[in-house]
Amino acid sequence: MNFISMNLVTLLYLVASVCFIQALKGLSSPSTARLGNSFGMAGMAIAVVTTVALIFKLQAELATGRGMGFPLVILGVVVGGAIGAVAAKKVEMTKMPELVAAMHSLIGLAAVCIAIAAVSEPWAFNIATRSTPLPFGNRLELFIGTFVGAVTFSGSVIAFGKLSGKYKFRLFQGAPVRFAGQHILNLVLAVALVALGLMFCFADGVEPAWTPFIIMAALAFILGVLIIIPIGGADMPVVVSMLNSYSGWAAAGIGFSLNNSMLIIAGSLVGSSGAILSYIMCKAMNRSFFNVLLGGFGGEAVVDDGGTKEQKPVKSGSADDAAFILQNAESVIIVPGYGLAVARAQHSVKELVDKLTAHGVQVRYAIHPVAGRMPGHMNVLLAEAEVPYDQVVEMEDINGEFGQTDVVLVLGANDVVNPAAKDPKSAIAGMPILEAYKAKSIIVNKRSMASGYAGLDNELFYQPNTMMVFGDAKKVIESMVKAVE
Repeated sequence: MNFISMNLVTLLYLVASVCFIQALKGLSSPSTARLGNSFGMAGMAIAVVTTVALIFKLQAELATGRGMGFPLVILGVVVGGAIGAVAAKKVEMTKMPELVAAMHSLIGLAAVCIAIAAVSEPWAFNIATRSTPLPFGNRLELFIGTFVGAVTFSGSVIAFGKLSGKYKFRLFQGAPVRFAGQHILNLVLAVALVALGLMFCFADGVEPAWTPFIIMAALAFILGVLIIIPIGGADMPVVVSMLNSYSGWAAAGIGFSLNNSMLIIAGSLVGSSGAILSYIMCKAMNRSFFNVLLGGFGGEAVVDDGGTKEQKPVKSGSADDAAFILQNAESVIIVPGYGLAVARAQHSVKELVDKLTAHGVQVRYAIHPVAGRMPGHMNVLLAEAEVPYDQVVEMEDINGEFGQTDVVLVLGANDVVNPAAKDPKSAIAGMPILEAYKAKSIIVNKRSMASGYAGLDNELFYQPNTMMVFGDAKKVIESMVKAVE
């Protein structure tokens, strides 16, 4: 591996970084998302191959016999790659937020493991001089990377459990977990973490200060759990985005410690893009980022009218009734939601739209920024069914047209079309919604009258111009397709 020089390594890392930037740019639009993914894969392949070659080079130069080096790298690539390939192949689109949370946890754990290795083998920081003591700057970077990485790992594990909903363990359930003095405890732990981190940073001597480092890492794992458990299920998408940002900053911090420009750049891209995404989601869900972080919304969101909604009259109809209304309309807007994603009904919806279009009906899809509980979720599902991009319209561009629309077909969406957002006293007051309630006629497909993710009743269902069609979205849409002449 003598052919690879540090200048070549820097150049290849730069090329990989450009690929990552192009990947983010491509993923900003459904029409360029496939190209963006290709750039991302190419950048990661370049980064991995370059790093493996660099390990070969350093082992040859050091010739110390320390560690297993390359075999461990190959083992990690093979095992990790196999797990990732199987998980990506089997994961359902509705489970994508859980997969993202799981991946974030691994990034955080990786940052902690790298920090432990760096503290254990400080000579690796100064290959030229083989000096053992870690410089103060490196110790500070390791402290920050370990702290953020540990919080990211344990917090992401809790987020994964809450999103999954499969586990009976109390901490993994969607309802917020709160107890007296919770915020005070978090503050005490944070102060203790900073104190232990400073003890580690200012420790002077050949031997690393293991005691404050280990205690600091353990407390950071605990703090990660404590800051996520009081957050309700309705806010988990924002939490996942926030943890995404954390994982990036953890990687960037470790990159400074290892003097690895690739980690610094990639981590900064993930951290900054995750922070921007968190802001966009908070704005779309009318959340204060700090309130979400402190668990301020989850407990309020589950307050509902209880038996009141059982007593309200609703107008229900069949799939044939809905098909008759749709094919006799001039303009239709479809609002896809989580129910459509769960039923995997996007292909059936595409078939229905094709038939309506053949009858001269103008059909478009209205997309809320967090439809399906994850930004871009609906765009991916519709792209999978080869829905033309010009039929898919974002909330800001289509909200003004609901009032002139003949029929709105709501498929499994709830909170994103809830008029309660217009009520100043509502728990979701001010949340931007798709203004489906303004349409001349509204058809809503749901399995039942159960409330949405935020736990609130939806006045849209009780409007005199709304017809409920109960049942699985895929089966209902297939019946509509058969009924359209």
